[in-house]
Amino acid sequence: MTRHALFVGGTRFIGRRAVREFRDAGYDVTVFHRGEHESPFADSEGVDHLHGDRTDDGDLADAAVRDPDVVVDLVAYQPREVRAATRAFDDADAYVYVSSGAAYGAEAVPKREGETDLEPCSEQQATDDSGATYGARKAEGDRAVFAAAEDGVNAMSVRPCVVYGPHDYTRRFDYWVQRVANYDRVLVPGDGTNLWHRVSVENVARALRVVAEEGAPGEAYNVGDWRLQTLRGTVETVADALDTEVEVVTAGERELAAGGLEPGDFPLYRDPPHVLDTNKLRSLGWEPQSPTEAVAETVEETPEREADEAQAGPDREAEERVLGVLDTL
Repeated sequence: MTRHALFVGGTRFIGRRAVREFRDAGYDVTVFHRGEHESPFADSEGVDHLHGDRTDDGDLADAAVRDPDVVVDLVAYQPREVRAATRAFDDADAYVYVSSGAAYGAEAVPKREGETDLEPCSEQQATDDSGATYGARKAEGDRAVFAAAEDGVNAMSVRPCVVYGPHDYTRRFDYWVQRVANYDRVLVPGDGTNLWHRVSVENVARALRVVAEEGAPGEAYNVGDWRLQTLRGTVETVADALDTEVEVVTAGERELAAGGLEPGDFPLYRDPPHVLDTNKLRSLGWEPQSPTEAVAETVEETPEREADEAQAGPDREAEERVLGVLDTL
């Protein structure tokens, strides 16, 4: 008998890759969304659409009537939304909440499920919608999943780190593709060894299906690329994908200041390092895509990579001032 997966959200980035993952595995799929974004599955066989607002209890009940075997919740940004969904889909074989590596509140290396403390979340933070409270809200959503599991709901959580890949509307990775594609010298903040764990969208999609099929209620699973890349390593992998060579030039805070820049102005830079332990997910049978393959796919699909200016990150003029200073040292 064909299994049925319902996605809360699913028309953008992670959702569109995850829908494909479940369809390729033989699932029928319903995408429950507001209809604000054009669906890439409008004419796809085996993919149904249900328009509604996940914050409306009536619309959520209409989605639950579809009686899905698996629910993948991609767009729960406040804890109350997780609580409402676990009530509505309390008889599903699996309810998978997409949390975040930002839910961790302690700077351990690596961050491990059940060991590393999560962010606290106040009542005020729980109803906020700013970026400053994102991690706290995701952490409280995790706690809502754990509470639902204690009440007998087959609820579990997936915690991705920074996701990259085709159709990424944040355009964070595009900056580095654009720099490598257009310049012989690429400025990297720090000494190039910065580690901010990333994960390809393909690996997240695979993780969602593996957790839905093999995960245990009340458990959380980190997901990140199996092999980490430094920021320098990422630039070099992008260069390989473009079949080109670049000089990676590193700059500390003092040198960056010559261009009015700070390390945090560069996409994908974070200090201290952010690393997730993904062994728990691997133990379920998750087989990750390699970063080399994922970066090559991302580069191929990067829009406007020949543009004069990237969509995010410092202006090239500021970078050139820093490079000029470094040339005089």
